[in-house]
Amino acid sequence: MYIDTHTHLNDPQFKDDFEAVLSRAKNAGVQSFIVSGYDQKSSHLAVSMAEKYPQIYATVGLHPSEVNPDTINIDWIGNLVSHPKVIGIGEIGLDYYWDDSQKQLQKEMFLKQIELAKKHQLPVVVHSRKAIEDTYNILEQTKHYGIMHCYSGSLEMAHLFIKLGFLLGIGGVVTFKNAHLRDVVQQIDLNCLVSETDAPYLAPHPYRGKRNEPQYLREIVNEIALIKQVSSEEVQKKLIQNTQLMFARLKL
Repeated sequence: MYIDTHTHLNDPQFKDDFEAVLSRAKNAGVQSFIVSGYDQKSSHLAVSMAEKYPQIYATVGLHPSEVNPDTINIDWIGNLVSHPKVIGIGEIGLDYYWDDSQKQLQKEMFLKQIELAKKHQLPVVVHSRKAIEDTYNILEQTKHYGIMHCYSGSLEMAHLFIKLGFLLGIGGVVTFKNAHLRDVVQQIDLNCLVSETDAPYLAPHPYRGKRNEPQYLREIVNEIALIKQVSSEEVQKKLIQNTQLMFARLKL
């Protein structure tokens, strides 16, 4: 069995075949989904999905690429976190890849959302792209815990994040032949990993370039098992345990 710890079933790409996507995932052994919000609308939708489907949970937050002077009021996050099926705050963080003109504002909003997570004793789900050092510095300063979503940093940085209390979210990139993430997974203890798809993005091999779905999570887990040279069943069991320890509100 599998848990997809980070998926965007709230993305418009799933609007027309949502039930079929859930059915295919169930048939592939995916027992639970954590649907991640990235702005106010997507976060509310994630919560609505969690209310309707027992196998779905939600995280809510403002993605760094959505940060601008018009989105700095995040009272809506405070209104959502008391919901029993909101199990974390995310995805939040820093992203300097597309636009680094809002660096300071991104940092401020990242800090505000971490403080909210600390107040409500919820983990954070962190997005970091071309901003790994700033991300680490803020997390080291705030002393919180969570998941480094779609981890793409170095082995050295992986160890540093783990020391802060973070797990590494491993997605489809681990199946790419020359991805350095494979070396990170090989060297990092299985206790420090969780599995995710980030669907509809970053589909694993052999579906690369197509719309990603939670059903493909088994490809990711099987690849982790191959890299670690252990059975897929052992990896499945450990990743579920890791996820349950991180998300206290998750009920399986």
